This record gives sequence, structure tokens and C-alpha cells, in this order.
Amino acid sequence: MKVAVVINHNVINTKSVLSKLEKELQKNTLEYDVINIDNLKGGYDFICVIGGDGTILKTARFYANFGSPILGINLGRLGFLSQSGTSEIEKVVNCIKNKTYKVQERIMLKSGKYVALNDFVVKGCSCTRTSKFSLKINNKFVCDYIADGIIISTPTGSTAYGLSAGGPILCPDIDCLTIVPICPHTLTARPLVIPSGEKITINSMDELLTVAIDGQEISETTAEFNIEIADKKAKLAFLSDDDFYSILRNKLHWGISPIDK
Repeated sequence: MKVAVVINHNVINTKSVLSKLEKELQKNTLEYDVINIDNLKGGYDFICVIGGDGTILKTARFYANFGSPILGINLGRLGFLSQSGTSEIEKVVNCIKNKTYKVQERIMLKSGKYVALNDFVVKGCSCTRTSKFSLKINNKFVCDYIADGIIISTPTGSTAYGLSAGGPILCPDIDCLTIVPICPHTLTARPLVIPSGEKITINSMDELLTVAIDGQEISETTAEFNIEIADKKAKLAFLSDDDFYSILRNKLHWGISPIDK
């Protein structure tokens, strides 16, 4: 097995965690390369990522093209996609060597050459006022929104920006997408949950659109933006059999009152 260790030098404590991980990989005689997040390349059986969710998202999008599983060692704040802490490096390497990890496939979104694991966030070019958007699904008109923007999210991304904007949390096993308006100028504009096979079209009524991909890449587009499910899926590796609901409790303190924390 050949392992890629993806690092992000902009994340604090990367160097010390990398040193610990390298020692364990060498002790277990595993072949590995250390790769910078900005210079990803193929040819690996397993990908170990040191960083936060942003680093994992970029890595997962790239290695979905090769079918390589991704496991994150969290150095960020929440690390919802990371299934290991810095104290579990020995366990991580043992799981890699013995192939005892579990792999989940996660659907992604695409729009032309762009791919997102979490979400596409569509906004107008002006940050000082709301914009007017028109939403179509399978070329059928749904509604107009006057809002700060619209979030098109996968189940994986439902615990990210979509959650903050009032969208539902979706179990990652469900093949569906969410459409969440950001600060809509009407109480009747509620989030939508639709089948993953639907084609979504967002039109700007008065300006060009600005699109963020997994909160990382930003591009200005024409006044129309089309989104559909991607052909390939990301593969996320997990060390244990913890289910999605236990992750909600442990990461988001779901259903726990402030007094109990």
C-alpha cells in the first residue's frame, strides 16, 4: 500500500503532527509521500490528510477521480469531516496497515468544470444589498427569491453553511440535495429537499452571479448557473463504526443543553 500524506502549511501545528505521523508510518514500514495541498497528484492507495475540513474538502474532490479513500486528522476548529484527532495517530496507522477502516461514498455536485462535496453558494455581485434570483428544477419554474444568496448542498454539506442558514441536517446515506435561501426577504421562502437526480438552474434577475465552491473557490459567472449531481463520488474513511448520529452529538453537541456540556 502506498500512502499520500496531504498537508496544509497554513494550518497551525501541522509540522509537529506530521512528524508523529511519519514516525508511525516508518515504524510500520508503510510507503508514503508527503504532498502539499496545492500540488496534489494521483498514484496512491490511501490518503491521509492533516488539517481542517477545508483541507479535506479540496483533497476529497481531487482524489474522487482516483477512487482513493480519504482520512482526516483534525487540526481545525470543528473538524466535522475528520474522523481522527492528533492523539489517535497510532490507531490511524494501524487501521491503514490492516485495512480495518470503513469507507463511505458521498455524492458531490458539479457545474461545468467545477465540483463540490459540500455546496455551491450562489450570490449576486453586490454585497451591500439583496439580489433577486429565479429558481428552476428540471427546467420547470419553481419560484423567485429576493435574498442574500442560495445554497445548493449535498447531505455532506448539510452540516455546514446550509445548517447555519436554517437548512435541515441530512443523513449522508440519503441521495438528495437541499436548496436553502440565505436571509430571504419573505417568511414563505423555506428550504427545499429534492432528489439528487434533479437539475437545478439559478438565474440572476438583475446582475451577474458570484459562486463559492465548498467555501474555497470563487468565480464570477454569467447570469445563469446550472448544478447537477457529479459523476463520481468522494470516499471518506472512518476509523470506527460510529454512526452519523453519534457524530452529531459529539461534534455539534446535538440535543445537549448548555448546562450539560
